[in-house]
Amino acid sequence: QVQVVESGGGLVQAGGSLRLSCAASGDIFSTSGLSWYRQAPGKQRELVATIPTIGDPYYADSVKGRFTISRDNAKNTGYLQMNSLKLEDTAVYYCNLVRWDAIHWGQGTQVTVSS
Repeated sequence: QVQVVESGGGLVQAGGSLRLSCAASGDIFSTSGLSWYRQAPGKQRELVATIPTIGDPYYADSVKGRFTISRDNAKNTGYLQMNSLKLEDTAVYYCNLVRWDAIHWGQGTQVTVSS
């Protein structure tokens, strides 16, 4: 049974930074594409950033230049470094792993940006 667990969320003032982590059990991490999604209250879940097993990362326009996605396959862990946080970044952030044979989601971690 694969488990995906996010951590690192919390309350931060606007302009601050947070780093989210996504830890995966099992042996799927290194062969899966890693993505971060977020869902704000009353809104649909949206893609924030994605990094394939090989290739360049992709960022939503709303976070480009502020967020950085990365992965450490040796640690089975992915990261989302979030800088210059804005009020509109407030949401539950979800980690997503996609491979040809499976999709896995974490339970989410709350990020709240205050003024």
